[in-house]
Amino acid sequence: MTTLIQPHGGQLINGLIPSEEISIYQQKLPHLTSWSLNLRQLCDVEMIINGGFSPLTGFLNQIDYESVLSEMRLANGTLWPMPIVLDMPQNFVEKIELGQMIALRDSQGVVIALLEIQSIWQPNKQQEALAVFATDDLTHPGVNYLFQHTHDYYIGGRVLGMRLPIYYDFLQHRRTPAQVREYFKIMGWEKIVAFQTRNPLHRAHAEMIKLAASSLNAHLLLHPSVGQTKPGDFDHYTRVRCYEKLLPHLRSVGTSAKTASFAHPTADNGFERETNPPHSSILLSLLPLAMRMAGPREALWHAIIRKNYGCTHFIVGRDHAGPGKNKAGENFYDPYAAQTLTQSHQQELEIGIVPFQEIVYVENKRCYLPMDKVTSEDKVLSISGTEFNYRLRNNLEIPEWFSYAEVIAELQKSYPARKKQGFTLFFTGLSGAGKSTIAHALMIKLLELTGRPVTLLDGDEFRKLMSSELGFSKEHRDLNIRRIGFIAANITQHRGIAICAPIAPYQMIRDEVRGMVEAHGGFIEVHISTPLETCEARDPKGLYAKARKGLLPNFTGIDDPYEKPINPELVIDASECSVVDAVRKVIDRLQEDGWLNMPHPLGRHCEERTICVK
Repeated sequence: MTTLIQPHGGQLINGLIPSEEISIYQQKLPHLTSWSLNLRQLCDVEMIINGGFSPLTGFLNQIDYESVLSEMRLANGTLWPMPIVLDMPQNFVEKIELGQMIALRDSQGVVIALLEIQSIWQPNKQQEALAVFATDDLTHPGVNYLFQHTHDYYIGGRVLGMRLPIYYDFLQHRRTPAQVREYFKIMGWEKIVAFQTRNPLHRAHAEMIKLAASSLNAHLLLHPSVGQTKPGDFDHYTRVRCYEKLLPHLRSVGTSAKTASFAHPTADNGFERETNPPHSSILLSLLPLAMRMAGPREALWHAIIRKNYGCTHFIVGRDHAGPGKNKAGENFYDPYAAQTLTQSHQQELEIGIVPFQEIVYVENKRCYLPMDKVTSEDKVLSISGTEFNYRLRNNLEIPEWFSYAEVIAELQKSYPARKKQGFTLFFTGLSGAGKSTIAHALMIKLLELTGRPVTLLDGDEFRKLMSSELGFSKEHRDLNIRRIGFIAANITQHRGIAICAPIAPYQMIRDEVRGMVEAHGGFIEVHISTPLETCEARDPKGLYAKARKGLLPNFTGIDDPYEKPINPELVIDASECSVVDAVRKVIDRLQEDGWLNMPHPLGRHCEERTICVK
């Protein structure tokens, strides 16, 4: 009989309320305070309920949280590197108390779980950032999320699952840890190596997987994260289709065995539920994990999760779960720090760590090799992730040695050439700088020249229609810009053109909007750099005069700062050019960067006359 590795802590947690008890809790629901889970929180709740986070039975209490930060262990000594907590704002915390039970709902209002509150506290986020991410640099996506998107209070307590989240996509690949373990037993698999990825797989990844599986004579769990990942990553629909296209190229992995079929436990939506794996030595299964991009700590966390899914080995590659470079242009983590940390704990975890150096293509040998196998006479070819994305988005050639034609074809469906993508033009500058005037003129010209849908999100109009309840504190200003960004990102996703013209005085929220938009298309930041004295001299609405008299507190440029863009795509001083010239500069830049493909330059049919920017 097949014997599988024991889950972390010795038992796979089943957080679902027994069916015979569910009616008792349903009767309590009308009397419970409800909390709507965001995407990360929903992923965490699912992983707690399905046992992926075993031995956790809920969100960490304060004692466990502090122990995890300082020791990478729960208070009882169990190895656990990541703080799993439920963050909430102060106004919600004021309505709840210890011992109370609250309902946790998804975005559609469906109750996913109940939470028995055992701990409420206000964390030291600076301490958490340094402990978990080893940095407080806001260019780190995990740090940025912690400081910019995480509420000020944490709630800990036991989670009682009412049901698992509802999915309608890729049901044939969605399995709980218990289902994956049952699959392994039926198939007779005992030695299984897991591969963690959040990106589409290319030839180097495939070679790494083949080498790892063949060296261990093991089967493969291809286990991509499809929860929240790094901003700007490919969407999970595209990634999963790429994995499906890759499977035929991995036929040589592992050994042959019988097939099996399973039904997804949450597939009560009328869709087909059974699946047969296309290759008997490989299982593709989706992981609903919200990644933190925490490098070494996250790699250790990933290994624990794969142990819970029944894997005996876990591949840790170069810069595993690393977010890239910091604001100084250096990697946040040593490329092999994740391997060092995971290997130091593999005996305690009883899961084998399979470390890999960077895999590169050696042209003269026409094969892929780990870097430590490359000689000085070898000619190494490589394409960085940034270069690959650039080639993909600009419809440039991608060499056959780098990726598979089927994978590239899938990526090109979601990421067509730039001229077919949506984009957002984000104007920022002081009040009276000329943003609205230029943005309006640009909208009209783009409608004339392109025939594409163009939407103008003017700062003043947007506040009146969508943010009338907000004031002018930094928190409210950021929320207003975040709303503009959300709409612009949706317009961009559907391949339209969004023109935003708010003041947007703070760099951090502008960067956040950039991340939201660039996940779907282009983001072109245009700084209308008209000097303060010029804006104040114009003062078309009389706002500066009121601000100087103290009648408008927190007015940008007077008693509230304007943070100039650090690296905008375009800078235009509207005191030195006409509206026509400003519009021409923007369209010229769009054409140069490939966002527009128009048969005639702007100036050919443009009336040459000076229009004052006010």
